[in-house]
Amino acid sequence: MPPDDSVYVGHMLEMARKAVDKVHRKRRADFDNDENLRLALAHLIQIVGEAANRVLPTFRAAHPDIPWTEIMGMRHKIVHDYLGVDYDIVWEVVTVDLPVLVRNLDRIV
Repeated sequence: MPPDDSVYVGHMLEMARKAVDKVHRKRRADFDNDENLRLALAHLIQIVGEAANRVLPTFRAAHPDIPWTEIMGMRHKIVHDYLGVDYDIVWEVVTVDLPVLVRNLDRIV
């Protein structure tokens, strides 16, 4: 039996929290100078997107406040255009978008 949507949404929440925690008290310069941090954050964003992709369309439609298409699109960008990953966007996603996503997913879970 495949996992249900709550498993994937919970995984999205867990990975988004990990990413946000990794930049706690970090400045942009810290991010720019730490390749391991950049790679870790890109990977966590990728996982959030993969989990979002596995959530059923009916569940996604019931929660339009979550930017499902953008989340999945970011995952595709990191996976399929790995040479063109824009780390300015990764930083913005982790510092601006993911904290909002965490709050919204907390309401669902």
